[in-house]
Amino acid sequence: MKSPFVWLVVLVVAGIGALYYWKNVREVPPAATTPPVATAPAPPPAEDTPPAIAHPIPEAPPPAKPLPSLADSDPAAQEALAKLFGAESLAKAFNTDAAVRRFVATVDNLPRKTTAARLMPVKPVPGPFAAEGSGGDMAIGPQNALRYRPYIVAMEGVEAKRLVMTYVQLYPLFQAAYQELGYPNAYFNDRLIVAIDDMLAAPEIPSPKLAQPKVLYEFADPAVEALSAGQKILVRMGPENAKRVKDKLRAIRRELTVQRLT
Repeated sequence: MKSPFVWLVVLVVAGIGALYYWKNVREVPPAATTPPVATAPAPPPAEDTPPAIAHPIPEAPPPAKPLPSLADSDPAAQEALAKLFGAESLAKAFNTDAAVRRFVATVDNLPRKTTAARLMPVKPVPGPFAAEGSGGDMAIGPQNALRYRPYIVAMEGVEAKRLVMTYVQLYPLFQAAYQELGYPNAYFNDRLIVAIDDMLAAPEIPSPKLAQPKVLYEFADPAVEALSAGQKILVRMGPENAKRVKDKLRAIRRELTVQRLT
């Protein structure tokens, strides 16, 4: 099965969003059926100037047909995802309404402390979260990493260049959604690079201890709990999975920073 993991890994275009869910004692609420609203703090009024660009997207062949407006972008995004991952996986794994806005909001939140489940572009990874031990000796169970293994294998089977090519061709939609989110003078691809670099800096923690102050689990170590949302995703999935994800992220970053895709 093709995996959504890659859609958020690259766009993080990466089903890594499936790993944002901290499934504990209770189920995560279903994703919203209406387009997400902007969650970023509104910046002060700014002049209508082009965004400063640190990481311009590579040049690529133009799309086969003109892009729609952001408001009408769902069919184009769904078509692109179906070509990458297959129609069956698209229906099972993705929240396809407001896909571009969901992706942009999630990428923007990756380097932050929390993410919003209702904005995720992908559905939760299957199976219950696995913890072992009790009291002050709780930890993530080793079997928890197996939940992510099919996604890792599928991620590794999709060429980074192909994913980045799709992203580049759809980029005007991502940029429009980022400006709509509250960044009129910022460049979305720069934020994507920030998110990727933040995840690449995630520490390797073989068996992090857990605490359960109320209903949901937390990391017992305050320093681990204080990591960004993207870094905690990698910690939760286990060191081996995290290493393989980082390898893909590095490949994606290389493609995003070349001058031209062919």
